[in-house]
Amino acid sequence: MGAEDDLPQLLPDLLPRLWAFSLRLCGNQHDAEDLLQRACLRALERPDQLRPDTAPLSWMFSIIHSIWINELRARKIRSQGRVDWDDALLDTVADPTTRTPEQDMMNGQIIEAVERLPEAQRTVMLLVAVVGLSYGEAAEVLGVPIGTIMSRLSRARQTIGARFSEHDCVSDKPSNGS
Repeated sequence: MGAEDDLPQLLPDLLPRLWAFSLRLCGNQHDAEDLLQRACLRALERPDQLRPDTAPLSWMFSIIHSIWINELRARKIRSQGRVDWDDALLDTVADPTTRTPEQDMMNGQIIEAVERLPEAQRTVMLLVAVVGLSYGEAAEVLGVPIGTIMSRLSRARQTIGARFSEHDCVSDKPSNGS
């Protein structure tokens, strides 16, 4: 009895992490629900594709990512634009222990900065920084070398850091009216 036989029992425990990843990839609840449903269906229809040396969670992340990339390609072909981030989602993904308006504002700025990253960098950032996968696990999920993960994550962090450095420089400059 392999992991593929246990998948129906394992799936409910994986859903919260899979949902969070789907929501971050899609940027809206409707698309995330559809993506997660399609991924679960595909996994349950093809359990034999889960290799014994692969963690079911990593395998599910791979399925979600694959379906999402295919969806983006289909949308591009249909000339539909990328789904923009909906500020209403901030309440559903913000840390519930965050209480101050400053922390809420910073969370919003970080989410916005991550959303502006190129798709490949954003996906790696989500898998490593949000979902908590190791570099090796993220490489396995995306089917790329670990060096690619490290490179994309480094570029993503530099881009976000530069964005906040520029913002700090602008807000630290004294106004001419002083």
